[in-house]
Amino acid sequence: MSIIMQYIDRFHDMLDKHADTRTTNWLLMSSPFPTLLICLSYVYIVKVLGPKLMENRKPFQFKNTLVVYNLFQVIFSAWLFYEIGISGWLTGDYSLRCQPVDYSDRPEVLRMVHASWWYYFSKFTEFMDTIFFVLRKKNNHVSTLHVIHHGCMPMSVWFGVKFTPGGHSTFFGLLNTFVHIVMYTYYLLAAMGPKIQPYLWWKKYLTAFQMLQFIAIMVHAFQLLFIDCNYPKAFVWWIGLHAVMFLFLFKEFYQQSYQQKKPRKLAMMNGVAKGDHHQSKDKHANGVANGTTNGVANGVANGVTNGVANGPSPRRRDAADYYVKGESLATELNLRKSFATKVE
Repeated sequence: MSIIMQYIDRFHDMLDKHADTRTTNWLLMSSPFPTLLICLSYVYIVKVLGPKLMENRKPFQFKNTLVVYNLFQVIFSAWLFYEIGISGWLTGDYSLRCQPVDYSDRPEVLRMVHASWWYYFSKFTEFMDTIFFVLRKKNNHVSTLHVIHHGCMPMSVWFGVKFTPGGHSTFFGLLNTFVHIVMYTYYLLAAMGPKIQPYLWWKKYLTAFQMLQFIAIMVHAFQLLFIDCNYPKAFVWWIGLHAVMFLFLFKEFYQQSYQQKKPRKLAMMNGVAKGDHHQSKDKHANGVANGTTNGVANGVANGVTNGVANGPSPRRRDAADYYVKGESLATELNLRKSFATKVE
């Protein structure tokens, strides 16, 4: 045990040697292990312990709670966006091409340092997204993408606050908080109930918006590999590769949620067309009554046959698998009952 502690102490000494002294003594900043423990606990709770505890219990509703929570996240994200922006990015003091870290104690610089820590802290508050899913027994919403995205972010941001709280990397926080303003606004509206559903036609564009964010972050980070800039190359790779990873994860989610709906629609249209053809033929041969009966029967049979022949219909994954909370999709979910045996 003493050997392990010696290695941990050496690891901390190495961190402190290169760390920003302004944040070393701040909450959760002295060591990465508390943050790592919280992240691992989060994964265990939402993937193992939570579903097990809720297995024989009725799901919680949380309608008003979700409204309050999402409103808080909108306000919190807007404040973070303002703080990060007013500390450099929106004032013209920061350069999109190259922005080294300022390690001075000037008030405007320290404002960015504090904004960076609060951005780190916000990643813990977002764990509640998943915890609400578990308590409401929406376990199919707790996707791999969702858990990886939320579970990795606090640990990723910790290193930024520990070593580079300011400068080039804070562009990530600026974009991310803006996206979260839009995203949690959508969550807030969705939590208000089915009456708002007609106004939420833009839900699928949230995923596209996220992907554009990661492309912008990736380009912004990797450009420093080709120009001379006094910014740590290790963090260029750290931020850029995170953006690449999340881009591919979100791209896969987008394809599963939206682009694979088209084959199903085509299969259904083929079924209807065949049904109409047989219905017309049987009407002429057997009369209107028998024609109607046979037409419907043949239409259904051929619809299923053609649906299979044209390719298996993939399980539909709604946008709610990652984005939507609340009961605003009740109408749409009712329509899904005829196509899937497993309903949220």
